[in-house]
Amino acid sequence: MPVARPEPQEPRVIAHLDLDCFYVQVEQRRNPALRGQPTAVVQYNDWKGGGLIAVSYEARKFGVKRSMRGDDAKNACPGINLVQVPVSRDKADLNVYRSAGSEVVAILSTKGKCERASIDEVYLDLTDAAKEMLLESPPEMSESIFEEATKSNILDLPSDASDREENVKTWLCRADADYQDKLLACGAIIVAQLRVKVLEETQFTCSAGIAHNKMLAKLVSGMHKPAQQTVVPSSSVQDFLASLPVKKMKQLGGKLGSSLQDDLGVETVGDLLGFTEENKSTMETWLWKTARGLSGEEVEDRLLPKSHGCGKTFPGPKALKNNSSVKSWLDKLCEELSERIQSDLSCNKRVAQTLTLHARALKENECNSLKKFPSKSCPLRYGTGKIQEDAMKLFESGLHDFWGSRNTGWSITSLSVTASKIFDIPSGTNSILRYIKSPSSSATSAILDSSSTPELTFGGKITSYAGHQLMRNIVNHRLKRKIVTTVM
Repeated sequence: MPVARPEPQEPRVIAHLDLDCFYVQVEQRRNPALRGQPTAVVQYNDWKGGGLIAVSYEARKFGVKRSMRGDDAKNACPGINLVQVPVSRDKADLNVYRSAGSEVVAILSTKGKCERASIDEVYLDLTDAAKEMLLESPPEMSESIFEEATKSNILDLPSDASDREENVKTWLCRADADYQDKLLACGAIIVAQLRVKVLEETQFTCSAGIAHNKMLAKLVSGMHKPAQQTVVPSSSVQDFLASLPVKKMKQLGGKLGSSLQDDLGVETVGDLLGFTEENKSTMETWLWKTARGLSGEEVEDRLLPKSHGCGKTFPGPKALKNNSSVKSWLDKLCEELSERIQSDLSCNKRVAQTLTLHARALKENECNSLKKFPSKSCPLRYGTGKIQEDAMKLFESGLHDFWGSRNTGWSITSLSVTASKIFDIPSGTNSILRYIKSPSSSATSAILDSSSTPELTFGGKITSYAGHQLMRNIVNHRLKRKIVTTVM
């Protein structure tokens, strides 16, 4: 359920940056001949040429959309270049795109608190950087304004006027503007500088939204694509939200938004203004604040993902219908997951605590075939073989809950495994890397052996504390070594 967080007392400057058709840009950097050409990145399978996951703006002019299949895209645009996502272990390998996204994050994070929201989008809290600029070199006192900033789209300013850039420059340099708008002006200049730096160093363009909270910045970042930015002055918020379809809002795109439409006749965010704040539930308070563009959600200082996941879908005749085929695919997924968490451990000194299995399943010849396959979790044990073993046990437990003791008459259309509840290894425990990497180390079995975690029970969803147990084992191992050394 959405919860209304208190608005900060001080004005903020928040930016949301979204890389333009990112997968296509990565492929264009790898093959410059694709630049300016209608191009789409396709996650290949043998049904109608695979599914499109990114479409260049040149291809969109021909009606090519991301929801299309490869064959349909060729019919709409015969000259389109279809680039296949790299494949590893018989599934899409997104590592090249993850690495490219990390290049961008490294640049953006130099100016403020940075939250990597996905593979191709980032939130920035630029409040401190904007305050510093306003104090040391305010725009109204500058002889010139960074050129890219004068191309900003400012809500409520005419965007098609012949003197548009001059109007934007005037807005950025207003001496009589209120403090919030002066900070936003500084934020617009900072974001323009960052976007140019990203382009120069990575060859990627991005679009951005600049506002006083995350919600508004996200809403406007895609308004003027590609390679543009949009600023939301405080005075523009109400008019902007009034006619915005309610399903465009974060957390209102699904069942909650449909319920507002069907039960209350709410079609636009402006329709929510009828809610009052007093004596209302948590949900109604959140709706009241949302309708007024209020959000206290903070930008998390997070450059690394909160979890690692590997999955695969099996549509139609590709559905998995027996344990051996499920195990074969789970082994591949777990092998990839093991590599990624081991890399995270080695490079970032982070440990994952919980292994979770998700699946989608259908029952054959059953009226209640839409019953969900239950997700299952257990403490995560490092090592490919152990992860594979535990994932299969989780699947068998979920299958039992889904289908009882029968072992036929079901089909799996989606499988994924996730490593979550990741924590940083505290400073002073760097030796854990050596213990985990070295099979010969006497500490390895103490840290990673399954006996160091509670007995795995698969009757329901289990909350893991494997990470805490891991650290406890480290401490105990060190204490034992200290005691032995003292005695000797």
